[in-house]
Amino acid sequence: MSAELPTVATLLKPHGLIVRGGFHPTRKDVVPGEPATLVLIGNAGPHMWQAFEAARAAGRYADSVNPLDDWVRDALSAVAAQLGAASLYPFGGPPHLPFQRWAQRAEAVAPSPLGVLIHPDYGLWHAYRGALAFAERLDLPPRDTRPRPCDTCADKPCLTACPVNAFGADSYDVPACVGHISNPEGADCMALGCRARRACPVGQEFIYEPAHAVFHMAAFRRAQAD
Repeated sequence: MSAELPTVATLLKPHGLIVRGGFHPTRKDVVPGEPATLVLIGNAGPHMWQAFEAARAAGRYADSVNPLDDWVRDALSAVAAQLGAASLYPFGGPPHLPFQRWAQRAEAVAPSPLGVLIHPDYGLWHAYRGALAFAERLDLPPRDTRPRPCDTCADKPCLTACPVNAFGADSYDVPACVGHISNPEGADCMALGCRARRACPVGQEFIYEPAHAVFHMAAFRRAQAD
């Protein structure tokens, strides 16, 4: 099958996944296999969560320790096979592949005051789930060069919305955050997602639906307990 970005997007659509930009790597990008083109894959909006939930409702991944990771791997490896590409993932380490750095090469994202990459449209409500590595050099559109929304945000409500002041200008107090969401006072964050993240005015229409937020908040809390 011809490896062109519209084709990639069409194959991803049933899984609710989207193309998140791409670039032509050099050795300093440390991409396994040194492919000619790397296309990042991720999600924004409700569609990936809906596809994942449909798979779980059908009885799949019931015994999985990391069901979303396993679902992503199954979905993206199938797409990769159709395109003759290799699939790469941000999970499964250590060592972990530098997806955050790749993302900043691929599209207009940059670290927010919370540390999470912010997108001009999606705000803080997006993720990178994997990448497709192609041996051939694909034609790619010019990289989106829009500026970081935080640079024109005077109030920065993300830094003042946390009930336990877990976020500073250059720090994140993980124990304070985990302690908060582990107690009844943190029920709001557990049910709807991080209050500091929700305070960002960018991408409000992409905020995760409650079930999606609960899934990630519970996974974060478990990871910190391990």
